[in-house]
Amino acid sequence: MTSDATLSQRLTNGIRTALGVIGIIAVILGVLILVAPLKTASIITAIIALYAIAAGAIYAGVGIFAKTATVWSRIGHIVLGVVFVVAGIVAFANLGGVTTGLAVITAILIGVSWIFEGIIAFTTLRAAANKVWASVFAVLSIVAGIIVIAAPFSFAALLWLILGVSLIVLGILQVVRAFTYRSGEAAILVGESAPRL
Repeated sequence: MTSDATLSQRLTNGIRTALGVIGIIAVILGVLILVAPLKTASIITAIIALYAIAAGAIYAGVGIFAKTATVWSRIGHIVLGVVFVVAGIVAFANLGGVTTGLAVITAILIGVSWIFEGIIAFTTLRAAANKVWASVFAVLSIVAGIIVIAAPFSFAALLWLILGVSLIVLGILQVVRAFTYRSGEAAILVGESAPRL
């Protein structure tokens, strides 16, 4: 029978390994984003396209083979599957265009959400504890949203670079955490009291 101390040590080693691997992957992705932002974005779009094709095949399979489902449910699953597969194939056929399109759509959605957030802040101004700060927030949110919508590609590129830097920094911190992770932290997870230092 495995003792709590052995279980705690195994858990600690597993957590250290997982933290280290996750950190290294984050650093690699961050470096790839900074060194080759367009290629990295295309690779991520390709992964999304592969997911769409796989999900489409699954949906279509459910529609074809789910004999107990209603006719409309089966038809819906098949149609959804075909849509996913076609979307994935179209994405692969024009990877650069789809990558750019996804970036622009994401930026526009963020811009629109900021505008709505500002409008909502204005509508709740009467109940705000500090009307000046609420007004400043509302104005800045609306202005930022308009700027993003006016230049969505520039905003998407900036977000992509921020993501790259963030991944590198967080990945390095995760690797450091892997090396400094103590067995006492894992002992808490298995219900053993942590050793006192």
